[in-house]
Amino acid sequence: MNKILSYICICVIMVFASCTIDEQIDPNAPSINSVAENATLQELNLLVNGIESSMRNGVDVLANATGSIARELYIFDADPRNTLDLLGKEGAQLDNNTFYLTAAYNTRYRVVKTANILLDALDNTSSVSAAEDAGYRGFAKTIQALMLSQVLDYLGTNGLRFDVADPENLGPFLSEADGRQAILNLLDEALGDLNGSSFAFGLSSGFAGFDTPSTFATFNRAIAARVAARAGDYSAAISHISSSFFDINGDFSNGPKHVFSLSSGDLQNPAFKQGGQNGDQWIVHNRFIENGVSGDARLSKFRQRLDPTSQDDLNGTHETALYATNLSPIDIVRNEELMFILAESRMNTGDPQGAVEVLNIIRNNHGIGDYMGGTGMDDLINEWLFQKSYSFWGEGQLMFDLRKYGQLNDAFLPIDRPGDLIHTQFPIPLSENQ
Repeated sequence: MNKILSYICICVIMVFASCTIDEQIDPNAPSINSVAENATLQELNLLVNGIESSMRNGVDVLANATGSIARELYIFDADPRNTLDLLGKEGAQLDNNTFYLTAAYNTRYRVVKTANILLDALDNTSSVSAAEDAGYRGFAKTIQALMLSQVLDYLGTNGLRFDVADPENLGPFLSEADGRQAILNLLDEALGDLNGSSFAFGLSSGFAGFDTPSTFATFNRAIAARVAARAGDYSAAISHISSSFFDINGDFSNGPKHVFSLSSGDLQNPAFKQGGQNGDQWIVHNRFIENGVSGDARLSKFRQRLDPTSQDDLNGTHETALYATNLSPIDIVRNEELMFILAESRMNTGDPQGAVEVLNIIRNNHGIGDYMGGTGMDDLINEWLFQKSYSFWGEGQLMFDLRKYGQLNDAFLPIDRPGDLIHTQFPIPLSENQ
């Protein structure tokens, strides 16, 4: 039980606070033993709720750690590693056993583990019909694929441990290419389960409009489009978009979301920051202020401070205003991202004018008018990266986009202090090497 799952608590619902498995069944937090044989519908649904709830854990670290590396933001707080390790101060390397890696990595695999418990429970219960069984499986596999895709984005060419179903016999690390293909295969398998299935469970308000097998399948295809585009399979990405919830004339914000509440035991938005704080703040990298286009509605994500702030020889005049309150939802995937994937796919499949058409829809939605630049590949890549960097500032995407197009280096990004490094991926966690 070492490596990934040695540190993952196997009590599975909502808050992974204890690894003790009691004989008594707690309906609010059933142990593995209580669902291993003939799990009830209520127990299966608690597992679903636990999966959705725990997906939210670590989303702030995914965003702020990658955002620091991509020079989107600085994390000004009490932990020096945020401005030392992540920014490569004086050549500092990323640690393979610290929070900015493990908080993102472990939480993704906890969700995968809970989904595997759900799948195992389905193998040993008579509480659901065949259609309901398929619905649970389609949900679980889709979420597993999403979580594993986030791990692979984090680790890059270090690859991915895909098969973790048996804690005593973990599968090998796959290459980046093989990992993406395995994730796409899992999404296709999940889609097959969803077709003709039924949902015997409910989801939170964050999945409103995506809480039936057919509508959840459009979410599945949206994630498949993201993974295919990251893999460079743009024809597949276009195909997946056509089966997703994409609407070129639709609401940019439409899509499943992480939601939060003040209820006892629930989470508040971990990426929300009160204005004007001197500590625990995301400071906008100055380049986003200096390069912003007048009239761009996306500049409202940046709040000017009454006084500029500085830490560790870094400084900034603006702080995050990305989320209005501590209960603001966080997008999992939204229509605007699918627009960017379509534009990227068109420019990579010999359709520059088609790419410009989509980019113009994005630009005009944010109030900056049509694109007037060149339509060569380099021009379009730069325009795509620029627009996406403002649309998804602080949401954990820019690092991977820059890496993909060879711009995650000091030729394209500013060096914040002499001697700083720009990292390109996170290391394999120490626990994986034990």
